[in-house]
Amino acid sequence: MSTAPHRRAALAVLVAAGGLVGTFARHGLDVLFPDDPGQWPVTTFVVNITGAFLLGMLLEALTRYRRGAPGGPSADGRWPTYVRLGVGTGMLGAFTTYSTLAVDTDLLLHRGSAGSAVSYALATVLVGAVACALGIAAGARLGQRVGGPPAAAPGRDRS
Repeated sequence: MSTAPHRRAALAVLVAAGGLVGTFARHGLDVLFPDDPGQWPVTTFVVNITGAFLLGMLLEALTRYRRGAPGGPSADGRWPTYVRLGVGTGMLGAFTTYSTLAVDTDLLLHRGSAGSAVSYALATVLVGAVACALGIAAGARLGQRVGGPPAAAPGRDRS
C-alpha cells in the first residue's frame, strides 16, 4: 500500500521549499512597491492576479503534458506531481495571498473606505478568475507544444 502524498516527508519539504520561494518573492514585491495605508492595495492585487494566471497555466500545462506524453522524461512519471506540489502548491500558493486580501479589505472597511473595500475584493476575485481562465488557455497551448499532439478526450475515437 502506497503512502498518501500528504504523508510523505519529501513531498512536504518540496511544498515548504516552494512556499519559501513564493513568500520571499511576494515580500520582495511588497518592499519594492509598498501600498499606502487606506488606499487600494495595488501590489497585493497584482500579485494575486499574476499568481492566478500562473497557477492556471501550470496546472493545465501539466495535465495536458501528462495526457500527451505518459510518464514524460521520468521513467516513473512522478515529476509532474513534484512540479505541481513544489511550484503550484508551494511557490504559487505562498506567492498569492488571499489572507492579505481579507485583511486589506477589512482595513479599508474600518478606515471608512467601503467603496474601495468592495471594489478591491470583487475585482480581485473576478479579475483573478479571468486571469486563471487565460492561464488555462495559455497552459493548453504550452502543454500541447511540450507534450506532443493533444490527447483525445476520454471516450472519443481519434480516427
